[in-house]
Amino acid sequence: SIAILLYLVQKFKTPDHWYPSDLQKRARVDEYLSWQHANIRAKGSRLFISKMLLPLLTGQPLPPEKLEFATEELNIVLKQFEEKFLQDKPFIAGSEVSLADLVALVELMQPVCAGYDLFEERPKLMEWRRRVEEAVGKQLFQEAHKEIMNVKNL
Repeated sequence: SIAILLYLVQKFKTPDHWYPSDLQKRARVDEYLSWQHANIRAKGSRLFISKMLLPLLTGQPLPPEKLEFATEELNIVLKQFEEKFLQDKPFIAGSEVSLADLVALVELMQPVCAGYDLFEERPKLMEWRRRVEEAVGKQLFQEAHKEIMNVKNL
């Protein structure tokens, strides 16, 4: 999906902030896009699968210790995300939203949809989410997450 996003950004000549032409900002976006696969995506997906999909498929909840382990792993990478990538900036690459922010928020919504509100006790993360949603447009953001937000109703 990252390769497809990069292709689309370049093919359709999207606004520069999505994938900056400035090499330092672009490197920041690329750094996050490379890091997130084994961190935010892996840990967020593991929690989503553990908390939501496996119980739906098997009819049995995951043992609490396994769910706790998945939650702890996600919390570690969330702390790294805040400290390394967000720091004190409005967005990952600086003052404007980029593909890195979009990919990050989409991945973080999976655990939220499974009932783990990872933004609740993280004001920095919650403010960043608000800024990304505003940059994308709240209606579009809600539309994009409509199906996964209803996964509990399966």
